[in-house]
Amino acid sequence: MPTDLSPTARALRALELLQARPGLTGGELAACLGVTERAARRYVGILREAGIPVESVRGPYGGYRLGRGTRLPPVAFTEPEALSLVMAVLDGQPAAADADDLVGAALGKVIRALPESVGRQAAALREHASAAPDRFSARPDPAITSALVAAGAGRRRVLIAYRSESGDEWEAEVDPWAVVVRHGRWYLLCHSHRADAVRTYRIDRVRRVQRSTHAFEPPGDLDPVAALEENLGLGWKFATRVVFDAPLAEVAPWIRPPMGRLEPSEDGCVLIGSTRNPAMYAQEWLPNVPLPFRVEGGPELRAAVATLAARLTAAVADPPDARRG
Repeated sequence: MPTDLSPTARALRALELLQARPGLTGGELAACLGVTERAARRYVGILREAGIPVESVRGPYGGYRLGRGTRLPPVAFTEPEALSLVMAVLDGQPAAADADDLVGAALGKVIRALPESVGRQAAALREHASAAPDRFSARPDPAITSALVAAGAGRRRVLIAYRSESGDEWEAEVDPWAVVVRHGRWYLLCHSHRADAVRTYRIDRVRRVQRSTHAFEPPGDLDPVAALEENLGLGWKFATRVVFDAPLAEVAPWIRPPMGRLEPSEDGCVLIGSTRNPAMYAQEWLPNVPLPFRVEGGPELRAAVATLAARLTAAVADPPDARRG
């Protein structure tokens, strides 16, 4: 912490710490404040004099915590915290630069509630920073997202109505394991009882959520991000199979989970998966692998790679006039 803070400022900082981390020991509180334990106890005393009940418990599991019914003061941000918050919002939702945007309106309320010295800097950052829209992002309905998060936290199965990219609609009874944000898109990682398999659904395509009374337990070793990445490479319309004449350990660093599953083979390794967009797979993913490979399937991916190869070959061919000369 800055060394020039007043005792009142340090006492308020101590209050924030106790609110966020109940059970802090005197030593831990002192370390967070950058003072001695004796000084930390003095700041706790200031809080108590102000009528804020701070309880202390002795012993190995003791520490300071706020008493029940504590009325906390309004949230206060330091200048770096406020600026970081504005930057994070604009990075995640560029449209928040506009006060008419839903998130932009909320951000404006936060900025107006800040002290003048901090709020002035945050408002200037929001006004003068330009944020380019992410054409790949998709914003889901906040109420639907909240319902899925609440069902997952409460371990309750849900019935969702879903619309695919092609416009097909169906209902699925799922166990909502986790909500994962990936590259500007929000996904539901779940177990689908309809398919009896792990599924990932774009939350912006979920039309309705109905919570049931059936409970579920997610896998104990679940890593939501890793499971989502792995599942994104499976179950798509067009099969893919790419053979590499190099050891798996050498190829693996270049393979993203959505590309499929990498398995060892006699002469190297093979990448098996699926895609909904063979052209994107051929043009954006495979060219980034700086190792020899051979596309064995499926026919759609082979055709996309052949088309790309023909275009690139034509791009470096001698012009007709040069060949005649």
